[in-house]
Amino acid sequence: MLIKTVFSGFGGQGVLMMGYILAVSAMRDGMHVTYLPAYGAEVRGGTANCTVSISDEDIASPVASSPDYVIAMNKPSLIRYEGQIKPKGTLFLNSDLVDIDPKREDIRVFKIPANTIAKKLGSERAINMIMLGALSAWTKITSIDSLINGLTEVIKTKSAKQMGINERGLEMGAKYVLKGA
Repeated sequence: MLIKTVFSGFGGQGVLMMGYILAVSAMRDGMHVTYLPAYGAEVRGGTANCTVSISDEDIASPVASSPDYVIAMNKPSLIRYEGQIKPKGTLFLNSDLVDIDPKREDIRVFKIPANTIAKKLGSERAINMIMLGALSAWTKITSIDSLINGLTEVIKTKSAKQMGINERGLEMGAKYVLKGA
């Protein structure tokens, strides 16, 4: 089993953090993992993306020319990656920031109003966790509990409030995608 996921959005949306948390969580689960980040010179406000490959065997290449899953946090990400998703793959898009519909009919699409959900949580910084929770719940790549453990390892925050918001973001993203499945 080899699963390749692309995370893409503007710098500052936590795109690289999503991928890194997934990579750490999958490693903790005993999987083979590669994490390949890429970002523009501007970073915040520029483009950012990363690829996470997860397998129960060695991974030959971290590149995902045909990913199984794509998280598109904004319209440019949808435009760039929609055509690359494997047939029968899945696209998770932040419907609050993407005002066009995907064109492909051979992929599954989840439109997740991540900004709206994050506002209800009290922190728009949780948008990335909402999207990551949705991915985890649908794909079963790793569990929400594993993501929470990975989150705790990656984010060394002293703010119990922000950690709680991030955890609730993962859970709310999972509930949202399973409700719409």
